[in-house]
Amino acid sequence: MRLLARVAVYTVGLAALGTGNAQTAFTWQQLRAKFESVNPTLKAVEANIAESKANEVTAYLRPNPDISGGLDQVDAFGTQPSPSGSGQNVYRPFTNVFPSASISYLHERGGKRELRRDAARQSTAVAQSQYHDQARTLLFNLRAAFVQTLQAKAVLDNAKNNLAYWDRVLDVNRKRYNAGDLAQVDLNRLELQRVEFESDYQTALVNLRTAKIQILTLLNDRTPLEQFDVTGDYDYSRELQPLEEFRTAALAARPDLRAALQSVELADVNHKLAIANGAADPTFGMDFARNPPIPVYFGVSVTIPLRIFDRNQGEKARTQIDIGRNERLADAAKAQVLSDVDSAYYTLVQALSLLKPYQTKYLPLADDNRNRISIAFQNGGSSLLDLLDAEKASRDTRLAYLNLIGAYLTAAAQMNMAVGREILQ
Repeated sequence: MRLLARVAVYTVGLAALGTGNAQTAFTWQQLRAKFESVNPTLKAVEANIAESKANEVTAYLRPNPDISGGLDQVDAFGTQPSPSGSGQNVYRPFTNVFPSASISYLHERGGKRELRRDAARQSTAVAQSQYHDQARTLLFNLRAAFVQTLQAKAVLDNAKNNLAYWDRVLDVNRKRYNAGDLAQVDLNRLELQRVEFESDYQTALVNLRTAKIQILTLLNDRTPLEQFDVTGDYDYSRELQPLEEFRTAALAARPDLRAALQSVELADVNHKLAIANGAADPTFGMDFARNPPIPVYFGVSVTIPLRIFDRNQGEKARTQIDIGRNERLADAAKAQVLSDVDSAYYTLVQALSLLKPYQTKYLPLADDNRNRISIAFQNGGSSLLDLLDAEKASRDTRLAYLNLIGAYLTAAAQMNMAVGREILQ
Protein backbone atom coordinates (compact mmCIF):
# COMPACT_ATOMS: atom_id res chain seq x y z
CA MET A 1 0.00 0.00 0.00
CA ARG A 2 2.82 2.40 0.84
CA LEU A 3 4.47 1.62 -2.49
CA LEU A 4 1.23 2.31 -4.35
CA ALA A 5 0.79 5.59 -2.48
CA ARG A 6 4.32 6.68 -3.38
CA VAL A 7 3.73 5.82 -7.04
CA ALA A 8 0.48 7.80 -7.02
CA VAL A 9 2.17 10.85 -5.47
CA TYR A 10 5.02 10.61 -7.96
CA THR A 11 2.55 10.37 -10.88
CA VAL A 12 0.58 13.39 -9.65
CA GLY A 13 3.81 15.34 -9.26
CA LEU A 14 4.88 14.57 -12.81
CA ALA A 15 1.43 15.56 -14.09
CA ALA A 16 1.59 18.85 -12.20
CA LEU A 17 5.07 19.51 -13.55
CA GLY A 18 3.91 18.81 -17.08
CA THR A 19 0.93 21.12 -16.64
CA GLY A 20 3.14 23.89 -15.34
CA ASN A 21 5.34 23.68 -18.44
CA ALA A 22 2.43 23.18 -20.85
CA GLN A 23 2.25 25.55 -23.78
CA THR A 24 -0.71 27.94 -23.80
CA ALA A 25 -1.98 28.71 -27.31
CA PHE A 26 -4.01 31.91 -27.72
CA THR A 27 -6.50 32.55 -30.48
CA TRP A 28 -6.71 36.05 -31.93
CA GLN A 29 -9.84 36.85 -29.91
CA GLN A 30 -8.18 35.71 -26.67
CA LEU A 31 -5.02 37.61 -27.52
CA ARG A 32 -6.94 40.80 -28.25
CA ALA A 33 -8.98 40.57 -25.05
CA LYS A 34 -5.84 40.11 -22.96
CA PHE A 35 -4.10 42.95 -24.79
CA GLU A 36 -6.95 45.39 -24.15
CA SER A 37 -6.92 44.54 -20.44
CA VAL A 38 -3.17 44.69 -19.73
CA ASN A 39 -1.37 46.86 -22.30
CA PRO A 40 0.29 49.69 -20.30
CA THR A 41 0.16 52.22 -23.14
CA LEU A 42 -3.60 51.76 -23.50
CA LYS A 43 -4.03 52.07 -19.73
CA ALA A 44 -2.08 55.33 -19.74
CA VAL A 45 -4.21 56.76 -22.58
CA GLU A 46 -7.36 55.57 -20.82
CA ALA A 47 -6.40 57.72 -17.82
CA ASN A 48 -6.85 60.80 -20.05
CA ILE A 49 -10.56 59.98 -20.29
CA ALA A 50 -10.89 59.84 -16.50
CA GLU A 51 -9.08 63.17 -16.20
CA SER A 52 -11.37 64.74 -18.79
CA LYS A 53 -14.46 63.50 -16.93
CA ALA A 54 -13.09 65.06 -13.74
CA ASN A 55 -12.78 68.35 -15.63
CA GLU A 56 -16.51 68.13 -16.41
CA VAL A 57 -17.24 68.39 -12.69
CA THR A 58 -14.95 71.40 -12.32
CA ALA A 59 -16.38 73.15 -15.37
CA TYR A 60 -19.97 73.00 -14.09
CA LEU A 61 -19.26 74.30 -10.58
CA ARG A 62 -20.99 77.53 -9.52
CA PRO A 63 -18.90 80.51 -8.34
CA ASN A 64 -18.32 80.57 -4.60
CA PRO A 65 -19.94 83.42 -2.61
CA ASP A 66 -17.67 85.83 -0.72
CA ILE A 67 -18.26 86.74 2.89
CA SER A 68 -16.39 89.36 4.89
CA GLY A 69 -16.59 90.94 8.34
CA GLY A 70 -15.05 93.90 10.06
CA LEU A 71 -14.84 96.00 13.23
CA ASP A 72 -14.67 99.77 12.95
CA GLN A 73 -14.31 102.66 15.44
CA VAL A 74 -12.06 100.73 17.76
CA ASP A 75 -10.66 103.31 20.24
CA ALA A 76 -7.04 102.28 20.61
CA PHE A 77 -6.26 104.92 23.28
CA GLY A 78 -9.63 105.71 24.79
CA THR A 79 -10.44 105.19 28.47
CA GLN A 80 -13.74 105.25 30.30
CA PRO A 81 -14.60 106.04 33.93
CA SER A 82 -14.83 103.03 36.17
CA PRO A 83 -18.44 101.95 36.69
CA SER A 84 -17.71 101.33 40.40
CA GLY A 85 -17.21 105.08 41.00
CA SER A 86 -13.66 104.65 42.26
CA GLY A 87 -12.55 107.61 40.16
CA GLN A 88 -10.07 105.52 38.18
CA ASN A 89 -10.30 105.23 34.40
CA VAL A 90 -10.30 101.82 32.71
CA TYR A 91 -9.20 100.91 29.16
CA ARG A 92 -12.28 100.01 27.05
CA PRO A 93 -11.41 100.17 23.35
CA PHE A 94 -14.56 98.36 22.13
CA THR A 95 -17.14 100.58 23.77
CA ASN A 96 -18.06 102.39 20.57
CA VAL A 97 -17.14 99.57 18.18
CA PHE A 98 -18.92 99.39 14.84
CA PRO A 99 -19.26 95.72 13.67
CA SER A 100 -20.20 94.93 10.04
CA ALA A 101 -20.56 91.87 7.80
CA SER A 102 -21.21 91.48 4.08
CA ILE A 103 -21.82 88.70 1.58
CA SER A 104 -21.56 88.87 -2.22
CA TYR A 105 -22.12 86.52 -5.12
CA LEU A 106 -21.05 86.72 -8.77
CA HIS A 107 -23.92 85.92 -11.13
CA GLU A 108 -22.70 84.51 -14.44
CA ARG A 109 -24.73 85.56 -17.45
CA GLY A 110 -24.89 84.23 -20.99
CA GLY A 111 -24.91 80.53 -20.06
CA LYS A 112 -21.18 80.49 -19.26
CA ARG A 113 -21.50 77.61 -16.81
CA GLU A 114 -23.48 75.44 -19.23
CA LEU A 115 -21.09 76.22 -22.07
CA ARG A 116 -18.10 75.29 -19.90
CA ARG A 117 -19.83 72.00 -19.12
CA ASP A 118 -20.56 71.37 -22.82
CA ALA A 119 -16.94 72.14 -23.72
CA ALA A 120 -15.69 69.72 -21.05
CA ARG A 121 -18.06 67.00 -22.24
CA GLN A 122 -16.95 67.52 -25.82
CA SER A 123 -13.33 67.31 -24.68
CA THR A 124 -14.14 63.97 -23.05
CA ALA A 125 -15.67 62.75 -26.32
CA VAL A 126 -12.51 63.77 -28.18
CA ALA A 127 -10.37 61.99 -25.56
CA GLN A 128 -12.43 58.82 -25.98
CA SER A 129 -12.03 58.90 -29.76
CA GLN A 130 -8.29 59.47 -29.37
CA TYR A 131 -8.16 56.48 -27.04
CA HIS A 132 -9.86 54.29 -29.63
CA ASP A 133 -7.49 55.61 -32.29
CA GLN A 134 -4.49 54.72 -30.12
CA ALA A 135 -6.01 51.28 -29.57
CA ARG A 136 -6.49 50.95 -33.34
CA THR A 137 -2.79 51.55 -33.97
CA LEU A 138 -1.63 49.24 -31.20
CA LEU A 139 -4.05 46.52 -32.27
CA PHE A 140 -2.56 46.67 -35.76
CA ASN A 141 0.89 46.14 -34.23
CA LEU A 142 -0.47 43.19 -32.27
CA ARG A 143 -2.21 41.76 -35.33
CA ALA A 144 0.96 42.15 -37.41
CA ALA A 145 2.96 40.32 -34.73
CA PHE A 146 0.24 37.64 -34.61
CA VAL A 147 0.43 37.18 -38.39
CA GLN A 148 4.22 37.09 -38.26
CA THR A 149 4.02 34.35 -35.64
CA LEU A 150 1.61 32.28 -37.75
CA GLN A 151 3.81 32.88 -40.77
CA ALA A 152 6.94 31.85 -38.86
CA LYS A 153 5.17 28.68 -37.68
CA ALA A 154 4.13 27.83 -41.24
CA VAL A 155 7.62 28.46 -42.55
CA LEU A 156 9.08 26.39 -39.71
CA ASP A 157 6.76 23.48 -40.53
CA ASN A 158 7.72 23.82 -44.19
CA ALA A 159 11.41 23.76 -43.22
CA LYS A 160 10.82 20.62 -41.15
CA ASN A 161 9.05 18.93 -44.05
CA ASN A 162 11.80 19.92 -46.48
CA LEU A 163 14.43 18.60 -44.09
CA ALA A 164 12.52 15.33 -43.63
CA TYR A 165 12.05 15.01 -47.39
CA TRP A 166 15.74 15.55 -48.05
CA ASP A 167 16.64 13.02 -45.36
CA ARG A 168 14.53 10.47 -47.24
CA VAL A 169 16.31 11.38 -50.47
CA LEU A 170 19.66 10.96 -48.71
CA ASP A 171 18.61 7.60 -47.30
CA VAL A 172 17.67 6.31 -50.75
CA ASN A 173 20.87 7.58 -52.32
CA ARG A 174 23.05 6.22 -49.54
CA LYS A 175 21.62 2.81 -50.39
CA ARG A 176 22.42 3.46 -54.04
CA TYR A 177 25.97 4.38 -53.08
CA ASN A 178 26.35 1.22 -50.99
CA ALA A 179 25.06 -0.78 -53.94
CA GLY A 180 27.62 0.89 -56.20
CA ASP A 181 24.98 2.76 -58.20
CA LEU A 182 26.08 6.29 -57.14
CA ALA A 183 29.45 8.00 -57.13
CA GLN A 184 31.00 9.26 -53.90
CA VAL A 185 31.19 12.85 -55.19
CA ASP A 186 27.46 12.88 -56.00
CA LEU A 187 26.59 11.57 -52.55
CA ASN A 188 28.82 14.21 -50.97
CA ARG A 189 27.05 16.96 -52.91
CA LEU A 190 23.71 15.62 -51.69
CA GLU A 191 25.01 15.55 -48.11
CA LEU A 192 26.25 19.13 -48.40
CA GLN A 193 22.87 20.24 -49.72
CA ARG A 194 21.37 19.33 -46.35
CA VAL A 195 23.12 22.36 -44.81
CA GLU A 196 20.70 24.68 -46.63
CA PHE A 197 17.73 22.83 -45.18
CA GLU A 198 19.19 23.02 -41.70
CA SER A 199 19.87 26.73 -42.19
CA ASP A 200 16.26 27.30 -43.29
CA TYR A 201 15.06 25.48 -40.20
CA GLN A 202 17.21 27.49 -37.79
CA THR A 203 16.26 30.78 -39.46
CA ALA A 204 12.56 29.93 -39.20
CA LEU A 205 13.04 29.02 -35.54
CA VAL A 206 14.67 32.38 -34.77
CA ASN A 207 11.92 34.26 -36.65
CA LEU A 208 9.26 32.43 -34.65
CA ARG A 209 10.89 33.33 -31.35
CA THR A 210 11.29 36.96 -32.42
CA ALA A 211 7.60 37.21 -33.38
CA LYS A 212 6.56 35.72 -30.03
CA ILE A 213 8.75 38.23 -28.21
CA GLN A 214 6.95 41.08 -29.99
CA ILE A 215 3.57 39.76 -28.88
CA LEU A 216 4.69 39.27 -25.28
CA THR A 217 6.08 42.81 -25.25
CA LEU A 218 2.72 44.24 -26.34
CA LEU A 219 1.00 42.09 -23.70
CA ASN A 220 3.51 43.18 -21.04
CA ASP A 221 3.88 39.46 -20.32
CA ARG A 222 6.96 37.64 -18.98
CA THR A 223 5.84 34.13 -19.93
CA PRO A 224 8.75 31.97 -21.19
CA LEU A 225 8.67 31.48 -24.96
CA GLU A 226 8.40 27.72 -24.57
CA GLN A 227 5.11 28.15 -22.68
CA PHE A 228 3.53 30.65 -25.07
CA ASP A 229 1.99 30.08 -28.47
CA VAL A 230 -0.74 31.37 -30.77
CA THR A 231 -3.10 29.48 -33.00
CA GLY A 232 -5.18 30.46 -36.01
CA ASP A 233 -5.91 29.74 -39.66
CA TYR A 234 -2.98 30.63 -41.88
CA ASP A 235 -4.98 31.01 -45.07
CA TYR A 236 -6.58 33.68 -47.23
CA SER A 237 -10.08 34.55 -48.36
CA ARG A 238 -10.73 33.99 -52.05
CA GLU A 239 -13.32 36.78 -52.34
CA LEU A 240 -12.98 40.51 -51.68
CA GLN A 241 -15.73 43.06 -51.13
CA PRO A 242 -15.98 46.10 -53.42
CA LEU A 243 -13.79 49.07 -52.54
CA GLU A 244 -16.77 51.33 -51.90
CA GLU A 245 -17.98 49.13 -49.03
CA PHE A 246 -14.62 49.49 -47.28
CA ARG A 247 -14.69 53.25 -47.81
CA THR A 248 -18.19 53.59 -46.37
CA ALA A 249 -17.28 51.48 -43.34
CA ALA A 250 -14.12 53.52 -42.73
CA LEU A 251 -15.93 56.87 -42.84
CA ALA A 252 -18.39 55.55 -40.27
CA ALA A 253 -15.96 53.81 -37.91
CA ARG A 254 -12.55 55.47 -38.09
CA PRO A 255 -11.87 57.00 -34.62
CA ASP A 256 -9.32 59.61 -35.73
CA LEU A 257 -11.83 61.00 -38.23
CA ARG A 258 -14.47 61.01 -35.50
CA ALA A 259 -12.06 62.86 -33.20
CA ALA A 260 -11.42 65.44 -35.93
CA LEU A 261 -15.15 66.04 -36.41
CA GLN A 262 -15.64 66.26 -32.64
CA SER A 263 -12.82 68.81 -32.47
CA VAL A 264 -14.83 71.02 -34.86
CA GLU A 265 -17.81 70.80 -32.50
CA LEU A 266 -15.53 71.56 -29.53
CA ALA A 267 -14.13 74.63 -31.32
CA ASP A 268 -17.69 75.83 -31.97
CA VAL A 269 -18.59 75.46 -28.27
CA ASN A 270 -15.40 77.30 -27.27
CA HIS A 271 -16.34 80.15 -29.63
CA LYS A 272 -19.78 80.42 -28.02
CA LEU A 273 -18.11 80.42 -24.61
CA ALA A 274 -15.76 83.21 -25.73
CA ILE A 275 -18.79 85.29 -26.76
CA ALA A 276 -20.48 84.60 -23.43
CA ASN A 277 -17.32 85.56 -21.55
CA GLY A 278 -17.53 88.98 -23.21
CA ALA A 279 -20.76 89.72 -21.34
CA ALA A 280 -20.66 91.59 -18.02
CA ASP A 281 -21.41 89.56 -14.90
CA PRO A 282 -23.02 91.49 -12.01
CA THR A 283 -22.00 90.91 -8.41
CA PHE A 284 -24.85 91.11 -5.88
CA GLY A 285 -24.01 92.00 -2.29
CA MET A 286 -25.66 92.50 1.08
CA ASP A 287 -24.13 93.96 4.22
CA PHE A 288 -25.19 94.06 7.90
CA ALA A 289 -23.96 96.41 10.63
CA ARG A 290 -24.89 98.28 13.79
CA ASN A 291 -24.53 102.02 14.29
CA PRO A 292 -25.89 103.21 17.64
CA PRO A 293 -28.47 104.30 18.25
CA ILE A 294 -29.50 102.03 15.30
CA PRO A 295 -29.07 98.49 16.65
CA VAL A 296 -28.94 96.70 13.27
CA TYR A 297 -29.23 97.79 9.69
CA PHE A 298 -28.58 96.19 6.30
CA GLY A 299 -27.94 97.31 2.76
CA VAL A 300 -27.78 95.81 -0.72
CA SER A 301 -25.51 96.54 -3.66
CA VAL A 302 -25.00 95.57 -7.27
CA THR A 303 -21.62 95.85 -9.00
CA ILE A 304 -21.57 95.73 -12.78
CA PRO A 305 -18.24 95.83 -14.61
CA LEU A 306 -18.25 98.16 -17.59
CA ARG A 307 -16.95 96.15 -20.57
CA ILE A 308 -15.79 99.23 -22.45
CA PHE A 309 -12.28 98.23 -23.49
CA ASP A 310 -12.08 94.51 -22.82
CA ARG A 311 -14.99 92.64 -24.37
CA ASN A 312 -12.95 89.45 -24.91
CA GLN A 313 -12.36 90.45 -28.53
CA GLY A 314 -9.11 88.52 -28.89
CA GLU A 315 -10.52 85.23 -27.65
CA LYS A 316 -13.58 85.60 -29.85
CA ALA A 317 -11.38 86.05 -32.92
CA ARG A 318 -9.05 83.20 -31.91
CA THR A 319 -11.85 80.70 -31.40
CA GLN A 320 -13.46 81.72 -34.69
CA ILE A 321 -10.18 81.02 -36.47
CA ASP A 322 -9.87 77.74 -34.55
CA ILE A 323 -13.20 76.57 -36.00
CA GLY A 324 -11.88 77.00 -39.54
CA ARG A 325 -8.59 75.33 -38.67
CA ASN A 326 -10.33 72.25 -37.25
CA GLU A 327 -12.62 72.07 -40.27
CA ARG A 328 -9.54 71.91 -42.52
CA LEU A 329 -8.02 69.24 -40.28
CA ALA A 330 -11.24 67.22 -40.51
CA ASP A 331 -11.09 67.42 -44.32
CA ALA A 332 -7.47 66.24 -44.21
CA ALA A 333 -8.40 63.37 -41.88
CA LYS A 334 -11.16 62.26 -44.24
CA ALA A 335 -8.77 62.31 -47.19
CA GLN A 336 -6.24 60.29 -45.17
CA VAL A 337 -8.90 57.70 -44.30
CA LEU A 338 -9.82 57.19 -47.95
CA SER A 339 -6.15 57.03 -48.91
CA ASP A 340 -5.45 54.37 -46.26
CA VAL A 341 -8.39 52.27 -47.42
CA ASP A 342 -7.39 52.51 -51.09
CA SER A 343 -3.77 51.56 -50.36
CA ALA A 344 -4.76 48.56 -48.25
CA TYR A 345 -7.35 47.47 -50.82
CA TYR A 346 -4.98 47.38 -53.77
CA THR A 347 -2.37 45.60 -51.67
CA LEU A 348 -4.99 42.93 -51.02
CA VAL A 349 -5.88 42.77 -54.71
CA GLN A 350 -2.23 42.29 -55.63
CA ALA A 351 -1.75 39.56 -53.03
CA LEU A 352 -4.86 37.71 -54.22
CA SER A 353 -3.84 37.96 -57.88
CA LEU A 354 -0.59 36.17 -56.99
CA LEU A 355 -1.96 33.69 -54.47
CA LYS A 356 -4.56 32.13 -56.73
CA PRO A 357 -2.16 30.99 -59.51
CA TYR A 358 0.37 29.89 -56.91
CA GLN A 359 -2.17 27.62 -55.26
CA THR A 360 -3.78 26.25 -58.41
CA LYS A 361 -0.77 26.02 -60.73
CA TYR A 362 2.73 26.78 -59.48
CA LEU A 363 2.75 24.81 -56.21
CA PRO A 364 1.46 21.55 -57.74
CA LEU A 365 3.76 22.04 -60.72
CA ALA A 366 6.87 22.58 -58.56
CA ASP A 367 6.10 19.60 -56.32
CA ASP A 368 5.34 17.35 -59.28
CA ASN A 369 8.52 18.40 -61.06
CA ARG A 370 10.60 17.74 -57.94
CA ASN A 371 9.08 14.30 -57.41
CA ARG A 372 9.50 13.29 -61.06
CA ILE A 373 13.15 14.37 -61.22
CA SER A 374 13.88 12.74 -57.86
CA ILE A 375 12.53 9.41 -59.11
CA ALA A 376 14.35 9.82 -62.39
CA PHE A 377 17.62 10.56 -60.58
CA GLN A 378 17.24 7.47 -58.41
CA ASN A 379 16.79 5.42 -61.60
CA GLY A 380 19.68 7.14 -63.40
CA GLY A 381 17.41 9.09 -65.73
CA SER A 382 18.46 12.64 -64.68
CA SER A 383 21.54 14.41 -63.44
CA LEU A 384 22.35 15.58 -59.94
CA LEU A 385 22.19 19.19 -61.09
CA ASP A 386 18.63 18.65 -62.31
CA LEU A 387 17.70 17.22 -58.92
CA LEU A 388 19.23 20.14 -57.01
CA ASP A 389 17.56 22.68 -59.28
CA ALA A 390 14.17 20.98 -58.95
CA GLU A 391 14.51 20.83 -55.18
CA LYS A 392 15.49 24.51 -54.99
CA ALA A 393 12.59 25.52 -57.25
CA SER A 394 10.13 23.57 -55.11
CA ARG A 395 11.49 25.02 -51.88
CA ASP A 396 11.48 28.58 -53.21
CA THR A 397 7.97 28.24 -54.61
CA ARG A 398 6.57 26.87 -51.36
CA LEU A 399 8.33 29.58 -49.33
CA ALA A 400 7.09 32.29 -51.69
CA TYR A 401 3.54 30.97 -51.33
CA LEU A 402 3.73 31.04 -47.53
CA ASN A 403 5.17 34.56 -47.59
CA LEU A 404 2.39 35.66 -49.93
CA ILE A 405 -0.20 34.41 -47.44
CA GLY A 406 1.61 36.39 -44.76
CA ALA A 407 1.55 39.47 -47.00
CA TYR A 408 -2.19 38.99 -47.57
CA LEU A 409 -2.91 38.64 -43.85
CA THR A 410 -0.77 41.70 -43.09
CA ALA A 411 -2.67 43.64 -45.76
CA ALA A 412 -5.93 42.43 -44.20
CA ALA A 413 -4.73 43.75 -40.84
CA GLN A 414 -3.82 47.00 -42.60
CA MET A 415 -7.35 47.17 -44.03
CA ASN A 416 -8.84 46.60 -40.57
CA MET A 417 -6.69 49.44 -39.29
CA ALA A 418 -7.70 51.66 -42.21
CA VAL A 419 -11.41 50.96 -41.62
CA GLY A 420 -11.17 51.27 -37.85
CA ARG A 421 -12.71 47.92 -36.99
CA GLU A 422 -12.23 44.26 -37.87
CA ILE A 423 -13.88 43.89 -41.24
CA LEU A 424 -11.57 41.10 -42.43
CA GLN A 425 -10.80 38.10 -40.25
